[in-house]
Amino acid sequence: MKLLLPALALSAILAAPLSAQAGARRAAPSTRAIAEVSLTLVDTAAQRAAGKPALMRIDYGQPHLRGRTINTDSLVPIGTVWRLGANAATLFTTDVDLTIGGKDVPKGRYVAQVLPARTGWTLILQAETTGAASVNVVPYDAKKDAARIELRQSTLATPLESLSIWLVPSTTPGAQRGELRIGWDTVMLTTEWVVR
Repeated sequence: MKLLLPALALSAILAAPLSAQAGARRAAPSTRAIAEVSLTLVDTAAQRAAGKPALMRIDYGQPHLRGRTINTDSLVPIGTVWRLGANAATLFTTDVDLTIGGKDVPKGRYVAQVLPARTGWTLILQAETTGAASVNVVPYDAKKDAARIELRQSTLATPLESLSIWLVPSTTPGAQRGELRIGWDTVMLTTEWVVR
């Protein structure tokens, strides 16, 4: 009995740090996110044949600030092409021909990257035909640019912890247009999209 009490006390002391570590919060991993818009187009034979609405979709890895700020050497450096997301290529798919920020973007699948600058960023779309981008980071090659789109930049009063991308349709009835928004930290980037 004399040995049992000290053994129990020692067990409790040794177990306490382990249980404290088990309860410690770990940083959340980056996640995948999707922005999608369904387009109901008037009198489109391809849409009627498919029996479903046309889609615009952005599939991206969603990095988080976790105490960092963007536009630093380690996180979205100024003047360097960045993959617009985390852990894999960001994919932009459209079932219809579009004009985005004044640039023609034919229907298809694209890898989306950005070129950050202090006063405005450039969205870079590159045709994706291999299927490899769905699981890999695709290195940037300027020869493969399908479109370079200037984005308007504004400052958010409240920082966004996670990179967020929205495809916002117009609220005007029958309008086949909207806005692409990219926000992270205190940066908000926007441009218009229109169905051609």
